[in-house]
Amino acid sequence: MKYNLLFLICLLLTSCNQIQKEKKLSNKIVIAHRGASGYLPEHTLESKAMAYAMQVDFIEQDLVLSKDDVPIVIHDIYLDDVTNVANKFPDRKREDNRFYVIDFTYDELKSLQVTERFNPKTGEQFYPNRFPKWKGNFKLHSLQEEIELIQGLNASTGKNIGIYPEIKEPKFHQKEGKNLTAIVLNVLADYSYKTKKDNCILQCFDAEELERIRVDLKSELFLVQLIEHPEEAKQLAHFATYADGVGPWYKQILSEKVNNRFQFTNLVKEAHELGLKVHPYTFRADALAEFSSFDEMLKTLLIDANVDGAFTDFPDKVIDFLKKENER
Repeated sequence: MKYNLLFLICLLLTSCNQIQKEKKLSNKIVIAHRGASGYLPEHTLESKAMAYAMQVDFIEQDLVLSKDDVPIVIHDIYLDDVTNVANKFPDRKREDNRFYVIDFTYDELKSLQVTERFNPKTGEQFYPNRFPKWKGNFKLHSLQEEIELIQGLNASTGKNIGIYPEIKEPKFHQKEGKNLTAIVLNVLADYSYKTKKDNCILQCFDAEELERIRVDLKSELFLVQLIEHPEEAKQLAHFATYADGVGPWYKQILSEKVNNRFQFTNLVKEAHELGLKVHPYTFRADALAEFSSFDEMLKTLLIDANVDGAFTDFPDKVIDFLKKENER
């Protein structure tokens, strides 16, 4: 009888631990960084559709304004490292020899061919083992077009995959006489993204602008403060006054390696104590840096460091990893 009781207690404890583990892992979100950009050129509708099919939680949209005030989904304010703009409009570069999204109308931008990211000076593809440069017929698109794709797929599949837009270089836009933030917020509102319940997370590196979005513009969206510099990790308490989460470069979470095990900074612990979610960037299976494998990277950051989600170019690999962890 005693042994049966002990067995039942052990079984109950094991079951409780498994339930807690599954709950912990199920709360971690997978964010398709520029879409399924490890497989198709970044920020193309094809890349977003592929990410959707992988059943991610959120799909990211970096946003820059066109000359005629259309929010364009592209990673930078520049065009010449992902399109054929230098060949199609050779006379439209600025004094720094760069081609800017803001100097082209929506129709002109739609006429460009998009390709895998490359160095505009050398022509060398940034990630050589990804989709071949200049193959296919990829195009730029607007925030509205991407939202309609995602919402349309949500309607036809019954899923509720979210969007994760980023306000890019707001001060640059302001100097150009443009109000990127106001335009983006209006588009989001037009498509019913207004509150934390609406499955939209809005992010920005510019802390002043993100705070303005919350305080002055009264946005009720889930806001994430992106950070990249070590000193910014000391400002978590202030970020928590207006943001719901932080998006650090993953290296800001890592400390030294002791006995072949990674140690961690206090960033995640302090953020969680302040009620902030932590969504680090960027998890790339073909750019492992200090990790011996992608699985080691995922285990170190998602499990050991206990971050709440991950921006990744390879969403399917992260989803498969979390499923396997759940099954252990």
